[in-house]
Amino acid sequence: MAGKQHQEDRNVMLPFFGIPKLFPFVKPYRKTIFLMIVLGCLSSVADSAYPLFNRYAIDHFVAGRTLEGLGQFILLYVVILALQVVDNFVSTYNCGKIEMSVDRDLRNASFNHLQELSFSYFNQNNVGYIHARVMSDTGKIGELVAWRMMDIVWNGSYIVCILIVMLSVNARLAAFVLVLVPVAILLISLFQKKLVGLNRRIREINSTITSDFNEGITGAKSVKTLAVEKKMDKDFETDTEDMRSTSVHTTHYSALFTASVTMMSSIALALVLWQGGVITMNGVIMIGTLSAFMSYALGMMEPIQNIINTISALIAIQVNIERLTRLLETQSDVADTPKVIERYGDTFHPKKENWEALHGDVEFRDVDFQYPDGEEVVLQHFNLKVPAGTNVAIVGETGAGKSTLVNLVCRFFEPTRGQVLIDGRDARERSQLWLHSNIGYVLQTPHLFSGSVRDNLRYGKPDATDDEIWQALKLVSAESVVEKMEGGLDAEVGEGGDLLSTGEKQLLSFARAILADPKILVLDEATASIDTLTEKRIQDAIDIVIQGRTSFVIAHRLSTIVDADVILVVRDGKIIERGTHRELMQQHGYYHELYTRQYEDMAADAVAG
Repeated sequence: MAGKQHQEDRNVMLPFFGIPKLFPFVKPYRKTIFLMIVLGCLSSVADSAYPLFNRYAIDHFVAGRTLEGLGQFILLYVVILALQVVDNFVSTYNCGKIEMSVDRDLRNASFNHLQELSFSYFNQNNVGYIHARVMSDTGKIGELVAWRMMDIVWNGSYIVCILIVMLSVNARLAAFVLVLVPVAILLISLFQKKLVGLNRRIREINSTITSDFNEGITGAKSVKTLAVEKKMDKDFETDTEDMRSTSVHTTHYSALFTASVTMMSSIALALVLWQGGVITMNGVIMIGTLSAFMSYALGMMEPIQNIINTISALIAIQVNIERLTRLLETQSDVADTPKVIERYGDTFHPKKENWEALHGDVEFRDVDFQYPDGEEVVLQHFNLKVPAGTNVAIVGETGAGKSTLVNLVCRFFEPTRGQVLIDGRDARERSQLWLHSNIGYVLQTPHLFSGSVRDNLRYGKPDATDDEIWQALKLVSAESVVEKMEGGLDAEVGEGGDLLSTGEKQLLSFARAILADPKILVLDEATASIDTLTEKRIQDAIDIVIQGRTSFVIAHRLSTIVDADVILVVRDGKIIERGTHRELMQQHGYYHELYTRQYEDMAADAVAG
């Protein structure tokens, strides 16, 4: 998948073709941007005027040997300088404000859009790739909109201003400076193209180093148990040496680049001094004018270099724009219709006053299903009625496809054909949020959010009181976990719940699901990560909490689901058997084989222990 993503990153649009897609995010700040453009032009006019002040001072005060008008001269100079200071302050402030605002808006839009995408998107794109889009790409685009745009405005208008001044003062001398401009542009462009490629290579190597470092830290236990420290160290040293050599190569070209620009400025200055000296000696221009031309000759190369640098940066940022807009334009495989949104609201603007109560009847009606990123048909003409309050167990070996039915019930995926009915109506006729708000889901791998125990449990019910929280904890025998933590409900669980054991996290996640009082309860091998003693305690709690609720239990240990109302046996993505435990055992089919094998394994473990 990473290879596919990197290939997509190389298929970038032509330069600047992606910028119009940013207009909706820039439009709210168009007045501020217009102000920045005006201020940028005024600042460049002031910068281009300073050599003229020097020209006047030399020709009038120095050559003329007089102080007449000095007060007015100083006052005008100070006024222009003060105005430019204010101009620069306002421009810098607004640039920073726009950068942060556009960055914020892009991140919010990206994160909100991610909340609305279906599971298939996250199956096809890893966390690192998505994280880079939301954090890194948005930052670069925010910088583009603010600072890069201001660079082009100031440098472009400055070049125009000094060209106008030079041509109006002395066209012949200006021609000697302008003849170097195409050469400078070509030289700077060649170097910049090489430097962009080298810097891109450095970013790629840096990503590899970051990945290696992350694996070395997060996989420290595996590294030590496999005794591969030497290999990890060698790989890391290879990458860092590659980074060093590429960086040195880049520095070499940067030095040549700087020297070349300096050389071009010196040549321009030499031409001005040569021709200007001749013209001055002939009395055509005064020494002050020559001084002004020298300032313009030295100052022209830098804005040309800055513009080319900015254009190169714009071309490079096309990658970031393309990747981010691809994310924002990704359509979810599961989406509510406009009619449903109008009545029930969407994920972020629910109209709960229109939500009907959910009772828990579930029906699969002639359902076909194929995963969006797969080719095999997982379900075909599947029919199943689950009355409210029914306990459905789903069993099978690892990778058999047990989660498919649950994903369809929760509407994490849509049927390829047919209908999944909730309380007699197609699930697509009501909003996803309505359905998800009535489902309690406990995963095999528990996840807690950073924060306190109380904060985590209230994800199940935001307005839950402490009494309700303790009641939920006691119901799943998790109160002892919280009581032994310093701070109780206020105790921090750490990032991802890392301060707790897997079993403790599972108990808390189970309490969180129960606190919401769901009408449909899904347990996805929820006791697989818990020791036998804790499993017994939580199994007793499960028997209590599923009463009156429709429940789907994906089971790892078959002994825990022998009392289920119906057991669905999954093999190779297909449901091959269904019935009660007694019925399936009497059939002596695949379920009988699984149950017998697991029972024999447990007996053997007991003897060995």
